[in-house]
Amino acid sequence: MYSYYKNEENDFNKAKEELLLSIDKTYELYHYFFQLIIEITNQAEKKLNKKLISEEDLNKNKRLAFNKFAQQLKSNRQLQTYMEEHEVDWNFEDSEAVKELYKQIIDSEVFAEYIKEERSYTEDKELWRNIFRKIISESENLGKELEDLSIYWNDDAEIVVSFVIKTIKQFEESNGENQTLLPKFKDSEDEQYVLTLFKNAIFNANDYKELITTHAKNWDADRIAFLDIIIMQTALAEICTFPSIPVSVSMNEYLEIAKAYSTNKSSNFINGILDAIVKDLTKEKKITKVAYMNSYKK
Repeated sequence: MYSYYKNEENDFNKAKEELLLSIDKTYELYHYFFQLIIEITNQAEKKLNKKLISEEDLNKNKRLAFNKFAQQLKSNRQLQTYMEEHEVDWNFEDSEAVKELYKQIIDSEVFAEYIKEERSYTEDKELWRNIFRKIISESENLGKELEDLSIYWNDDAEIVVSFVIKTIKQFEESNGENQTLLPKFKDSEDEQYVLTLFKNAIFNANDYKELITTHAKNWDADRIAFLDIIIMQTALAEICTFPSIPVSVSMNEYLEIAKAYSTNKSSNFINGILDAIVKDLTKEKKITKVAYMNSYKK
């Protein structure tokens, strides 16, 4: 939305293509993280071939290299097919972030606890879930590397890590190389939601902006932050377009977006304006919804 309005052409089709490309790139990051597991495991395997290695380091690297979940992931057909079809090359060999992550994992309390005794497949999975929660998600160097690899990955890492953690939990040893990964879209309805929201937010922009201006009587419209208008405009598109999404859910989501991307005071301002708009639209029966609740108020 922001890009669409900042581009003087205001070409909807180009903006839609850019939106779909950004989703493709997010899905690419999802596969990057799985390949990252393999590359970190490869680091441990390389250490095993070194002549001068202590018994302690040998044990650590063996446990990481032969982690049952990581070994299963290496043969995953869906991951291999994606890598081949998209011809991605993330140059892991020269990645300082990967080397740093390997060392952090080997020296971490999470790993120290893990190697105290022999572990089952389930515990091997849980190790990697903990690594993503406590180490990978906190790595500043990896964050910088992701920014260098793709401008689309700048804000995606946190949510994609949560998808990776969810996927690892779903792995079953019996599925072997045929274990499925998450699809790019949950279903056709999920994909259509994205396009419908984007289309309605733009094509009904004048109506939404008029509602915002009317309910911001004590504010000079020209002084309302541009990003706040876009956030409210998109929120109204969702609230007015999708009857199955409760107002409270939409409100919470867009208030979180405001906190992440706009000014410190924006979330309270947006909450007040949207609250007033929704109450009026509800009275006028212009919103058909799951019961409207005030539970979203922060």
